[in-house]
Amino acid sequence: MQRLTPHVTPHIEQNFHDAYLAVLDAVTNHTEHTTSSRGNDSAELTNVSFRIADPRDRLPFIRQRPVNIIFNLAEALWYASGRDDLDMIGYYAPGMAKNSADGKTLTGTAYGTRMFAPDAENATQWDRVLDLLRSDPDTKRAVLGIYRPEELAVTDNPDVSCTISAQFLLREGRLNLTCYMRGNDAYRGMVSDVFAFTFLQEIAACQLGVELGLYTHHVASMHINDRDAETVRRVLHEPREPGYLRPAFRPPEMPAGTSWSALEAVLEHEEALRNNERSHTPKTLTETGLAEYWQQVLLLFEIFRQIKHTDQAVNPDHVVALDPGYRWLVTRRWKNRMPKGTA
Repeated sequence: MQRLTPHVTPHIEQNFHDAYLAVLDAVTNHTEHTTSSRGNDSAELTNVSFRIADPRDRLPFIRQRPVNIIFNLAEALWYASGRDDLDMIGYYAPGMAKNSADGKTLTGTAYGTRMFAPDAENATQWDRVLDLLRSDPDTKRAVLGIYRPEELAVTDNPDVSCTISAQFLLREGRLNLTCYMRGNDAYRGMVSDVFAFTFLQEIAACQLGVELGLYTHHVASMHINDRDAETVRRVLHEPREPGYLRPAFRPPEMPAGTSWSALEAVLEHEEALRNNERSHTPKTLTETGLAEYWQQVLLLFEIFRQIKHTDQAVNPDHVVALDPGYRWLVTRRWKNRMPKGTA
């Protein structure tokens, strides 16, 4: 009989930072299996779950692993726009091209095509789910289906969806979201997955006019690839005195009533910045008329434009104008492109 080992239980963490460390610790120290799939040797813990009390607090702040906040935002917006092309997401993460069968598009990774692409009746799965929540707030049917059976019909498919589905539950005026995943790379992929889904959860709460509830993450195969094991150990051994590992940044709050027109405006600016067709300053961002929340998003994309399209240090005025949490991440992620005195 197989011996049962401790799992990460679905208790509530206040933020993703704490949940992230708990999962890394659990997979590292309570490995159930060692697996080798598609050339990736890994340590695995099965049926891992956790909850986050504040889904806005969706970023870990770890010196050994300063996350790529710019990619995280770009990916979430790529989903929300219903796209599957490499033109946008490949700009922020060129390595994703290896998962494309045709060199132009992604299949399993492009979750947005399932959620936001119109069907034959010109309705999206997202619209149908939100309409259901409006008409029947206690429904248990508000499920966004993401994984498709036909993904396995393609021999050696390089890009099969890791997420099976996402379910909204509107309870006591608060919008909860539960995601179900067949597998998750605890060190790399989980950061962007939790970011994207809690970001979409916040959009849904804004569009429904309700409070943000809990986020719950269920994973059948939570794993750490052997190539990342040593880095994970360094992350887990970072000093943990107060104020060192988890700086106290207030997470930005998406404006109430965030509409598709606001998102479309952000995406128009993003495209122009990505193609180096324009630039922005803190002043010109104010002149867009967008809420401060979205100005900060575009300021990050402008900083990335400078990193990608110039060989100079990022403009110090742009770095100083960043939200403190964003600035903490950017100045550590791209140390060699930062002006002096902005960290």
